[in-house]
Amino acid sequence: MRILKLTVVLLTIAGLNSFAFSLKKESIRKACTINVGALDTISGYEKYYSIPDETMNKFFSDKLDSMLSSWYVQNAFLLDSTELAEADTLKQTLPDSIYIQRLQSLQSAVSLSYNNTVKGFITMYTVRKPKQVAVMLGLANYYFPMFEEALAKYGLPMELKYLPIIESALNPGANSVASAIGLWQFMYSTGKMYKLEISTFVDERRDPLKATDAAVRYLRDLYNIYKDWHLVIAAYNCGPGNVNKAIKRCGDVKDYWKIYYRLPKETRGYVPAFIAANYVMNFYQSHNILPKTPDFPIITDTLMVNDYLHFNQISEIIGIPVEQIRSLNPQYRRDIIPASKEKAYSLVLPQDEISAYLENESTIHDHRRTEFFPNNQIVNPQGYIASHSPSDIKGRDKVTYTVKSGDNLGLISAWFRVRTADLKYWNDIRKNFLKAGQKLVIYVPEGQGEHYAKLNKKSFAEKQRSLKEKPVISAPQNLASTAKKQTTETKTAQVATTTPSADKKDTTTTEKKAESTEKAEFVYYKVLKGDNFWTIAKKFPGVTNSDIMKLNNITKATSLKVGQILKILPKA
Repeated sequence: MRILKLTVVLLTIAGLNSFAFSLKKESIRKACTINVGALDTISGYEKYYSIPDETMNKFFSDKLDSMLSSWYVQNAFLLDSTELAEADTLKQTLPDSIYIQRLQSLQSAVSLSYNNTVKGFITMYTVRKPKQVAVMLGLANYYFPMFEEALAKYGLPMELKYLPIIESALNPGANSVASAIGLWQFMYSTGKMYKLEISTFVDERRDPLKATDAAVRYLRDLYNIYKDWHLVIAAYNCGPGNVNKAIKRCGDVKDYWKIYYRLPKETRGYVPAFIAANYVMNFYQSHNILPKTPDFPIITDTLMVNDYLHFNQISEIIGIPVEQIRSLNPQYRRDIIPASKEKAYSLVLPQDEISAYLENESTIHDHRRTEFFPNNQIVNPQGYIASHSPSDIKGRDKVTYTVKSGDNLGLISAWFRVRTADLKYWNDIRKNFLKAGQKLVIYVPEGQGEHYAKLNKKSFAEKQRSLKEKPVISAPQNLASTAKKQTTETKTAQVATTTPSADKKDTTTTEKKAESTEKAEFVYYKVLKGDNFWTIAKKFPGVTNSDIMKLNNITKATSLKVGQILKILPKA
């Protein structure tokens, strides 16, 4: 009797377990067969695919915000926060039917599905982050041609050029919490797999050209596995292993929307964000978003370097800011190009500086070489300053600037030609928030304090125009008086040596020379560390290095010394 009861109990438990298993299997099947892949209204799908949650939104928003902190964006785009705040009020969401119609009008090899998740990302771009979109549209003129060339080379769909928008917001310096690097957010292992150099001095994951070529090859290889672009984009983000597990758990169904909830949470946002990026990059004008044109365009050229080279050597000889060289060559981790005769490396410079580099190439390589590369080695080089280290204020002029309405850190650092990081350090600014009326301490090169102090009284438009002007070097008062005294003594000597028997023509010539000397307004410049005749001449429009050498009776360009006083005659 007990055996019979036990048997009935065991059979009942087995039946319940079997029933429970079948229910679980059915729920999994239902969860994996929700079909929202086709373009349609969102009616009926809202309970499955809601607007992205706060965490997912923040993840993509942070990428857009980090792009604004890059040196090029801070200095070239000079965003006016007041102007953009007014523009943002024009943005609004549209009926779903309009989004659907516009997505359907795009000819795309990648299916552009629409649901509430996609709508949420479109809203993020067009309503909450139009400023960032405007900047990305400006950056696209530089990056998209190289993306399109690589995609065409390997026969991939052109719309994949929008993938770096969701990966890095077109920021080559992007670095994720998972240590993914660069425009295409390569992990270390994947970068090495696709032959990108990652070493002490070089990280080609940050090289726009090489990383783009590697990324397109990776996308091609993923498509050969999945034959579905949504799955390719998902696998690009979280890795093929995670996508394969999600497919397996849903009964080997190769459909992104059917395996949606089996993917990592972050990856669920990637395809919707990609679709939204396609939308906003094609229909931005319909949302009153206009491309933000940089104040100085990214027109560049590439040179090959065959010897060790430090960014400071280039900067100090031809006058390009080190930060600009870094922004154009983000693959070099320590401001050093570790080139040799056996292995050349590329150097990207503004196109209008190429001739200056070529004309002074040997001077650039010789400049402070023993300091940067002692014993012709690059181990523990001297002079390297990490991007986060504050600049030395010794010997600089201190200026106080009062923040005006509409100012931001990027604008102010550009006007004063200092790093944003230094500006924050000098004033103990933890975040990017400034208040009108706030006093900022800024350190500028010696002799330029008077010039920069005038920015306090200039209008916004005048400060913008000052970006194209060369800073005026103030002559030390004692030097000016000494020079005046010397000029007077010279004139007296000239008069004393003129005899009554001198020819009339000679007397007239002497008078003209004296008059010319009297009218000339010389500027006296004190040589600073790192100066050379080329960089000094660039500070004075129309003046050449040979003009300075001739005026100061200098025959050897290498004889310049720190603290030396040079007489310069600026040309009108």
